Amino acid sequence: MSEPRLIRLSGALAEAQPMPGAALYELARVGERRLLGEVIRVRGDLATLQVYEDTNGLETGEPVEPAGSALNVELGPGLLGAILDGTGRPLGRLAEQAGDFIRPGADAETLDRTARWRFAPTVRTGDRVEGGDVLGSVEERPGLEHRILLPPDAGGVVGAIGEGEFGVTDEIGQLEDGRPLRLAHAWPVRRPRPVSERLPDDRPFVTGQRVFDFLFPVAEGGAVVVPGGFGTGKTVIEQSLAKYADADIVVYIGCGERGNEMAELLHEFPRLTDLRTGRSIMDRTVMVVNTSNMPVAAREASVYLGITIAEYYRDMGYRVALLADSLSRWAEALREISARLAEMPGEEGYPTYLGTRLGQFFERAGRVRAAGRPERAGALTVVAAISPPGGDLSEPVTQATLRVAGALWALDAALAQQRQFPAVDWGTSYSLQAERVAPWFVREGGTGWVELRRDTLELLQRGRELKDIAGLVGPDALQDADRLALESARNIQELVLGQSAYDPNDAASPVEKTFRLASLALGLHRRGLAALARGDRFDQLEIGAARRAIANFRGADPEHAETRLREAERVLEKISGGGNR
Repeated sequence: MSEPRLIRLSGALAEAQPMPGAALYELARVGERRLLGEVIRVRGDLATLQVYEDTNGLETGEPVEPAGSALNVELGPGLLGAILDGTGRPLGRLAEQAGDFIRPGADAETLDRTARWRFAPTVRTGDRVEGGDVLGSVEERPGLEHRILLPPDAGGVVGAIGEGEFGVTDEIGQLEDGRPLRLAHAWPVRRPRPVSERLPDDRPFVTGQRVFDFLFPVAEGGAVVVPGGFGTGKTVIEQSLAKYADADIVVYIGCGERGNEMAELLHEFPRLTDLRTGRSIMDRTVMVVNTSNMPVAAREASVYLGITIAEYYRDMGYRVALLADSLSRWAEALREISARLAEMPGEEGYPTYLGTRLGQFFERAGRVRAAGRPERAGALTVVAAISPPGGDLSEPVTQATLRVAGALWALDAALAQQRQFPAVDWGTSYSLQAERVAPWFVREGGTGWVELRRDTLELLQRGRELKDIAGLVGPDALQDADRLALESARNIQELVLGQSAYDPNDAASPVEKTFRLASLALGLHRRGLAALARGDRFDQLEIGAARRAIANFRGADPEHAETRLREAERVLEKISGGGNR
């Protein structure tokens, strides 16, 4: 049989023939430079490949070598702190090999072969093990246990198991059938890792951002969409989530973003301090980077690579946050590849299977009981940023994503220009999981959480309506009760929903503090209404003094928080107690 050769080239797509045994999503080395590619269509002995690297200089007639396997990622100790490209190559080691610009055909293993890890087994010779069982552990980072898992497709009786220092490719033992056991194993990125059971989504993904936790909570293991135009703060929000959210592991996917923005992110992330350990946030972070000038095919693969790594740490029993920025660029990669394949286009040129691909991606989120022993519960929460053109939420990518996500955190450019952070439009945003996680917030935050959230949303909506009216007739033309509602809505927006990412006492808000702060702001409105009903005028209410007292509590350090809370409550008592007459 003749050797497969390139017969056609079109951008990132290449056709090779004869490849009679080619399988869908099988990897191949393309051309004399051995560029990495993937089979995406098979017709007889003609295979169409998407090439993950720059195809400039490729010529028809060059050889194609099938690899016999799909795109895999190597899973094992050494992933944390890594910065990978869309196919799993570590960018740091590629730079050491060939400088700052990636050479076509360059290759590097995902995990460092020179690193040594002290392995402590938890199984013994003669034990029967099944796929997903924990064989032992190594300390990947100080205080963070990396549990060595038996590959999900393996099983049998342990014939031998060792203890001591090993590299990721060394044998730590073997099964009785001769299959070797190692610290690392490979897994296809497009195949979800199996789980034992899916658990109820009744626990929230606590972010430390009041507008999310209080008004639009998402369940741990849920999926949330964050659409917003340029300058609305998507990147800062994701940095805040990486630093303050209640997650053990963070996987960040930079999918098709601008190179200078990704360079800034790579500079800032290692400087973020993990509040729990005092070390860099990179100690528990994996970054997958594919900038807008990198090959479009690798952009399409990057989200699968990131979520497979996230599933791996979830299977260890950790709570993992996957931050993807942005799925719009991923969808554009699908559109470009689909167009080169001459497939039937859907709305705005996106492939007709866009919704299916997005659904398959989001379904990999969840709170689960991992396969294997001992019993472990882990969670994978997906926070996906979207960049809709012109901020239009009716465009196909946003609409397809909303059908499979549990919450929407819509960012508003006008609020961002007003220096509101997070710039969340509470009129558009929603959560489908708020009721399911409400009992947890009642236990941890305070009794009355549900009613407080409902009344706050109603007041915000009333304030938005009155703002439009005041813009026409002026605020002084409003009745006193309406002026109070307008002022109270502004207080909630600025004091409760707004946070300062630069204030260490306000950058993250515990659930109990959020409840107390929202209670003060809404309590000010209720006491003001009581004073108006008693006969006081709006101008007599000491709204400014109360606002300052609430702001003092918001910015107080933990040592003085209770004192500032009591002071704010005393100011509010004066308003309803007749202290203004």
